[in-house]
Amino acid sequence: MTSAKSLLNTTAISLLALSLAPFAIAQEEESRLEPVTVSAQRVEESLQDVPVSVSDISGERLNVISSGGADIRFLSARVPSVIAESSFGRAFPRFYIRGIGNTDFDLNASQPVSLVYDDVPYENPILKGFPVFDLEDIEVLRGPQGSLFGRNTPGGIIKFDSVRPGDEFDAYADVSYGSYNTAEIEGAVGGRVHEALAVRFSALYQYRDDYVDNAYLDAEDLYEGYQEYAGRAQFLFTPFDNDFEALLNVHARSNRSSARLFRANIIDQGSNGIGSGFDRDTVFYDGQNNLDQNAWGATVTLSKSLSDALDLTYVYGFETADVSSVGDIDGGFGADFIGFSGPGSIPFPSETGGSVNNLDQQTHEVRFAYDAGGNLRWQAGAFFFDEYVDISSVSYDSLTPGNPLNGFASREGDTSAAAVFASVTYDVTEDLTLQGGLRYTDEDKSFVVSRDLSPVGGGALAPISGEVGDDFVSWDISAMYDLTDDTNVYARIARGFRGPSIQGRLVFGDDVSIADTESVISYEAGVKSDILPNVRGNASVFYYVLNDQQLTIVGGLNNTVALFNADEGQGYGFEAEIEAAPIENLLLTGGLSYNHTEIMDDVLIAPGCGAPCTVTDPAVYDENDNLLGYNISGNSFPNAPEWIANFTARYAIPFREGEFFAYTDWAFKGETNFFLYDSVEFGEDGYWEGGLRAGYSSDAGWEAALFARNITDVEVLEGAIDFNNLTGFVNEPRIVGVSFSIHN
Repeated sequence: MTSAKSLLNTTAISLLALSLAPFAIAQEEESRLEPVTVSAQRVEESLQDVPVSVSDISGERLNVISSGGADIRFLSARVPSVIAESSFGRAFPRFYIRGIGNTDFDLNASQPVSLVYDDVPYENPILKGFPVFDLEDIEVLRGPQGSLFGRNTPGGIIKFDSVRPGDEFDAYADVSYGSYNTAEIEGAVGGRVHEALAVRFSALYQYRDDYVDNAYLDAEDLYEGYQEYAGRAQFLFTPFDNDFEALLNVHARSNRSSARLFRANIIDQGSNGIGSGFDRDTVFYDGQNNLDQNAWGATVTLSKSLSDALDLTYVYGFETADVSSVGDIDGGFGADFIGFSGPGSIPFPSETGGSVNNLDQQTHEVRFAYDAGGNLRWQAGAFFFDEYVDISSVSYDSLTPGNPLNGFASREGDTSAAAVFASVTYDVTEDLTLQGGLRYTDEDKSFVVSRDLSPVGGGALAPISGEVGDDFVSWDISAMYDLTDDTNVYARIARGFRGPSIQGRLVFGDDVSIADTESVISYEAGVKSDILPNVRGNASVFYYVLNDQQLTIVGGLNNTVALFNADEGQGYGFEAEIEAAPIENLLLTGGLSYNHTEIMDDVLIAPGCGAPCTVTDPAVYDENDNLLGYNISGNSFPNAPEWIANFTARYAIPFREGEFFAYTDWAFKGETNFFLYDSVEFGEDGYWEGGLRAGYSSDAGWEAALFARNITDVEVLEGAIDFNNLTGFVNEPRIVGVSFSIHN
């Protein structure tokens, strides 16, 4: 812990210097920076007044980093302490905040980072990848958010807010075209159509050609394409002569695309990252690859002032989805035992898939908010959650013509949760504000799993059923103090949790695994300051302890997917963001975070790799000298780089009735390990990835530009498969294109 204390002390000194800067510098110049308003605490307030480490992405920055046909993973490393990745293509993103996440690819895996769309939490991972379009902003709240947002938020939440219908007519259309016939069309139109009704319709279309060849089949352009449709229709009813509002939000998506491309032996034994056998445009598959996904939902939000001081809000959410995916998991063809395989050694074939046949999620939240303009403000309410999911897991025989089905297992699960919560804010003095929140949650899960067919001779398996559940009290306490009119300092202690998890992928195994409730206690302190009239900076330090940390063994020597609890996990670090407009027409932003994570246990055993990798953790043997696995205690969390950095720069030159502009954005993801165990091969060194957008923007509301994503065409690993060969999957290619937009 010496290094932790040193880091925290150094960062605290930096924060103090930042907080004292306003005392030394007169602020007479009018700011060129726009104020930032967030709803991180379910009420509208300035980002600078929120006692939480929070980032806001909106406007041009959001449009630029999400361009080029990107899916929601564009957020990775674009915000301090945030990583996003997927081994499931565009359908199933996995998010990590401050190192806390879950590498499990299962279609019912619980995640400790919650995604909240228009006040509705999306629990199942296949809901979390809903396309990003026509958004007011994206807010990232770091650290446990258990009081106002509830369960499964030990790492934090990512909050998406759609543009609501307005009184004035509003419309826009954005069109872009780039490499690989990548096309994107986004637009919206809305306004008040009746004194009692305002509407807004928005849509997104994304398309990319297949461009990866299958050299085994001698077929060109079979993979990595996608075709995505998404839409949202909103109806804002104001039927009475008062402030009652009823907002209906109906949304849907259709995603037809390649599944994740796993590439056999693109990692060289004895080194990490992409090796000598990699060719972005070629794979060698004897298995299938496809992904088919549909989802739709509706949100109803009712709001009414009960008095001058008391507001009532009710939010109902319904989401339903299905997805089917299959991939060539071994990443190659044939098998060593038949004497015909490649590229490189393929010990055995693996061609598997899964489908969510039906997913239904319903949520209800009722919330009262009190604010009479005095020292006291509070929120209180109740929340109810119900989910049913029906999942199938399948395996195919790649070595038999027609790739017949040779494995099938099914699962059904029900999850219900109920919670009551309250949060109170009190201005002790003009400069000091205290806040406290409390939430009680009761959660229950039931499940039934069975197997009809086994590819490894295991035979059928009769249904196995069970129930798990828990109740939990989460809370937070914070204090914010105004050092000056332009600088606030805050401290926060919060407790959150992730409910018990169940894993029962029975195609290759016979066991159901359960992980107990994971809880976290987090300590955070920070400063938020308008350092100069045109410089805004926020920074925080944090330390947290995860008790009974939920971990998942994925793949490995035994090709298992199993849940278990570590005794403890710890993390500490800092985040800092700055926004500056040093001269007219120049805007700069920057972010930096450091996250040290460590699994803490006396001895915690996980299997190593089945592939020929070099495990660097201590081996653990039983009394008969049989290998039990490797001691992962002391390792960092998987997919949790220590350093994340990002910056953007925009410069404009006014010209006639508009401006020429250039906007560049860059993100750094530090050295990353992919699995619970440490090895030489299964990781990636730190790297930068950037983009550029340049063009002309007219005051009349139109813009024409050239753009590039991954402008340096960096090629890196984003993940790996470790049970068969040195298989990896990689980042998106460079996309260069043109765009045109028009806004009224």
